[in-house]
Amino acid sequence: MTETLIAAGYREIGLDHFALPDDELALAQATGRLRRNSLGYSATTCKTLIGFGPSAIGRLGDGYVQNALTQSSYSRHIAAGRLATSKGHCLTGEDRVRAVIIERLMCDLEADVAKICVAHGFDPTPFVSSSGRLAALVEDGIVNVENGVVRVRKKDRLMVRAVAAAFDAYIDGTGQ
Repeated sequence: MTETLIAAGYREIGLDHFALPDDELALAQATGRLRRNSLGYSATTCKTLIGFGPSAIGRLGDGYVQNALTQSSYSRHIAAGRLATSKGHCLTGEDRVRAVIIERLMCDLEADVAKICVAHGFDPTPFVSSSGRLAALVEDGIVNVENGVVRVRKKDRLMVRAVAAAFDAYIDGTGQ
């Protein structure tokens, strides 16, 4: 499928997304402006995203919210005139840094972790050198880490979720 789309003139945009070269997504990627949220890729910066329906995820300035998981629970809340939000998470400063790193990896297949950390007032060393997951990906030849820049090899682009997971403090449920 990928070869067919590329032969037809489409470019790969992020993970498993394609766009024509003059599409706004392709142009945003070419200029480093491509964004990613819980719905997919976007060429615009949206600070608020409201999710509708069961289990939908929304993004507010300070964090994330998720609606009730089941249709019946969601419907009961809505029928009663209440928000159907069942849980939320307020972002810490470290969460925000990790989110930027993950977004850049997902959109560009690389992230200047050192630059991102410094811009947010964090020491980049723990982000680059303390992740066992990242070290394993380097050892497997999936990523290169040089001068604080993490790059996913083009041929291993389908592994980008695993690379992003190396920066997700909540992936194992500990929040560490």
